[in-house]
Amino acid sequence: MCGIVGLVNWGDQERLGRMTDIQSHRGPDDRGTWHDQIEGVGFVGLGSRRLAIMDLSPAGHMPWRSEDGALTLVFNGEIYNYKELRIELQKAGFCFISAGDTEVVLKSYQHWGPDCVRRFKGMFALALWDQKRRRLFAARDHFGIKPLYYSCRDGRLALASELKSLLLLPGMSRSIDVHALHQYLSFLWVPEPGTIIQDVVKLPLAHYALFEAGRLHLVRYWDLKFPDADNRYTASEDELAEEIRRRFSSVVKGQMLSDVPVGAFLSAGLDSSSIVACMAEHSSKPVHTYTIAFPPEHLKGAGAVDDTDVAARTAAHFGCIHKSIVVRPDTADLLPRLVWHMDEPVADPAIITSYLVNREARNDVTVLLSGIGGDEVFGGYRKYLAHYLALDYQRLPRAMRLRLIEPLVRNLPAFAGTAIGGYMRFAKKMLRSASLPPQERFIMDSVYCDEDQKRRLYSDGLYAETVGYDPRHRHLDCFASVAESDFLNQMLYLDFQMFLPSLNLNYNDKMSMAASTEVRVPFLDWEFVEWVGTHVDPALKIRGGVGKHILRKAMAPVLPPEVLRQGKAGFGAPVGHWLRHDLREMVGDLLSTEAVTRRGFFKAAEVQRLCEDHYRGRVDNAYAIWQLLTLELWCKSFLDAPSA
Repeated sequence: MCGIVGLVNWGDQERLGRMTDIQSHRGPDDRGTWHDQIEGVGFVGLGSRRLAIMDLSPAGHMPWRSEDGALTLVFNGEIYNYKELRIELQKAGFCFISAGDTEVVLKSYQHWGPDCVRRFKGMFALALWDQKRRRLFAARDHFGIKPLYYSCRDGRLALASELKSLLLLPGMSRSIDVHALHQYLSFLWVPEPGTIIQDVVKLPLAHYALFEAGRLHLVRYWDLKFPDADNRYTASEDELAEEIRRRFSSVVKGQMLSDVPVGAFLSAGLDSSSIVACMAEHSSKPVHTYTIAFPPEHLKGAGAVDDTDVAARTAAHFGCIHKSIVVRPDTADLLPRLVWHMDEPVADPAIITSYLVNREARNDVTVLLSGIGGDEVFGGYRKYLAHYLALDYQRLPRAMRLRLIEPLVRNLPAFAGTAIGGYMRFAKKMLRSASLPPQERFIMDSVYCDEDQKRRLYSDGLYAETVGYDPRHRHLDCFASVAESDFLNQMLYLDFQMFLPSLNLNYNDKMSMAASTEVRVPFLDWEFVEWVGTHVDPALKIRGGVGKHILRKAMAPVLPPEVLRQGKAGFGAPVGHWLRHDLREMVGDLLSTEAVTRRGFFKAAEVQRLCEDHYRGRVDNAYAIWQLLTLELWCKSFLDAPSA
């Protein structure tokens, strides 16, 4: 696991070093840079900060260079099938001097060229300078597990694992993309490949890039496909369940490969419990597992589940060495630091939970396996179930829905900070979209600040710049690309392309790297996801109002019954408690009338109303306030104090 940097015709040796070292948290174990002045090209440089996972010897040092010096590589991630690829390359005549996967990546490019990425099973972002062709080759893994930001203009290219590295470049603008800001206010995050900075984008997932002669060419090397909606699935449910368990167990075994200790996150949920069950099957030693929780008073009204007891019993069932961590974080101190680590404003308080559990686990292990992706593969989120509930709801008379039920629920108190606050938030959010057409409804279920709310909130200047721009356009494009598939698979595809890389995988990478840990995601093995997508009938993913039906059946022979009965337990955080207590002074300071007016994005009176309504319990504005607070902290770190 590493932080990487690549420059072509931009910057110099000193700047390359600074861009590399600002990512030192991503790689505390080693540092390396390479640079050259290439005739007809200009300055070319690569940098790496390394967290040693595979091949802990000096042979794992990067940048890695070919024997003739023609190829130079920096690489972030893990290739789980590198041993198989190594054998294939040895048969083709290649010799190896290291035991890790970085040399395999370089020699795969030597043998297969850019299409080598089609053979990789893993998570990766890489940059390789090809001297003979005078081009830079860059690539990102199938699901965007590892990030890769870049800026390309005026015949120059710069790329890095983190956006903050690019902001150190001479001539790099820090101008905010107002359309990206508009999207952030809609979804809590900016949809990939865009970023909040106007001149910086991300290399899209499942793409590689070639930069030569001052031009950048992007190639999509893989896409997830689903059968048409009228496809007839032939395998029986029992056969599918057994095959899913076999395949998933094999994936987990492959991702346990490491030269440093490996552990796992464990909640009471099906996904993490399935991973731990497979790890216990393949490990000769007890598996280290970690559960994080907050004091009960923090969770009141948060809609989060305290699942520490179930997790502890599950760990005992599999003979794990288990740590249940109850934390009282200093949120006012943590949040500004973690916003800096996130690079972009991402208004999900789960970044704090993610960081804390990674930080605590780092005392024992360096690598952790996570259940991220299980909901997208098997249909586990409540928003998927909400689609089917809405179909039933729409059978009610339209007048009853629009004139009676929806106004009634909309006008109910939020009950923020109470035991039913989370349920009320879900009901209000669902009924806001329940009468819409399917695609609009699903997107609306991901929206936290709708167009009417933004119009009231935006300053006149910001509103004028966003008029006519649809923040949903990337979502709609994704729907269009799988329009012939079953609608559940359409929803899953959209989340694979947008929600996963832009939010969950984004904060998973940044928060694990902030703690200098590596997190692996077995559910996102691309061959496994592809097989499930083409073999499992959507009707087996959600059945009887319960998500992940076929996964529950697959894991039933090995998991404790209480885990199979558990409902969806989100990776929650007590945002309501924090805003009412730990962060109230910070909110009053950073979102004061003077501060909001000075920033110029929003109407100060509307921001004050949002805060006042929330604190008085009239409306649950927790996420709206968290968005504004996160954005202001980001602005202070990256706009007001660019040298921070």
